[in-house]
Amino acid sequence: MKKSVFLGTLAAAGLMAGFASAGTLDDVQARDALKCGVSTGLAGFAAPDANGRWEGFDVAVCRAVAAAVLGDPEKVEFVPLTSKVRFTALASGEVDMLSRVTTWTFSRDVDLKFTFTGVNYYDGQGFMVRKDLGVASATELDGATVCITTGTTTELNLADYFRSNGMEYEPVPIETNAEAQQQYLSGACDVFTTDSSALAATRATFENPGEHMVLPEIISKEPLGPLVRQGDDQWADIVRWTLNAMITAEELGVTSANLDEMAAGSDNPEINRLLGTEGTLGEMLGLDNDWAKRIIASVGNYGEAFEANIGESTPIGLSRGLNALWKQGGLQYSPPFR
Repeated sequence: MKKSVFLGTLAAAGLMAGFASAGTLDDVQARDALKCGVSTGLAGFAAPDANGRWEGFDVAVCRAVAAAVLGDPEKVEFVPLTSKVRFTALASGEVDMLSRVTTWTFSRDVDLKFTFTGVNYYDGQGFMVRKDLGVASATELDGATVCITTGTTTELNLADYFRSNGMEYEPVPIETNAEAQQQYLSGACDVFTTDSSALAATRATFENPGEHMVLPEIISKEPLGPLVRQGDDQWADIVRWTLNAMITAEELGVTSANLDEMAAGSDNPEINRLLGTEGTLGEMLGLDNDWAKRIIASVGNYGEAFEANIGESTPIGLSRGLNALWKQGGLQYSPPFR
């Protein structure tokens, strides 16, 4: 019952915010800064570096939107949000968008009145354990204590998985990834469960990552992506097509390195439309025609952003997998720029 009341309250807040949110582009431009909600710290996705500058794959989406709208990827106010408060912050207008490893679900889209603008990472929930626990499969976790982030799809998936497999567990509720790491390493829980990408990111920060393993089972679909309030189609279009521009640029071979050459003119009409040398796509969004060019110059295409932040050459070490382009056996696919 408490869960229903919580969702209902958020839904009402989301509905009111949705009706009031038209004009987000004007608000961002008047403020000369994008307020972007991010995680409280997840290596590779969103975390401040040693100098306090936010970096990561989700951060790149925020910076890309700022580059498109404000002409400067540095004009972002990053607002770290826990899973518990992220939706209230977006619904209330505290942030203009979320780019915070958030799963696109029916209830969040329909009941909470948010608009998901695409998927920047196709993920699934997994389990991490210490190797000395002596288990090789999630089906061997009956009776385990499990660190679980409250207010997430992870929490619900965990309950479903254990129930369907006739197992029991003891939850150890946590609110942030840092808290989960502390509890897990201290032995307060046998298992840490969350999105498999987050497990890889967390494991990479351990002093002895080789002592830990991610079990082979993936128990859910977790399409992660940016979201905005319902009620402002123009703003949703800008965030949606910012991500699409990054994906399309990779597909068309446009990179931060060859951008100027490509922008000088190409035999491919879609490249010309993307980079603003042909057509008026920017004008349709309420932006200038160089909006996508600024995105690529700032954060690179989708593949460049992936490899720089979470790819196989980084400590996170994620392969493209489902996040490869559709022509390479993955799911990443953008509608055409025409």
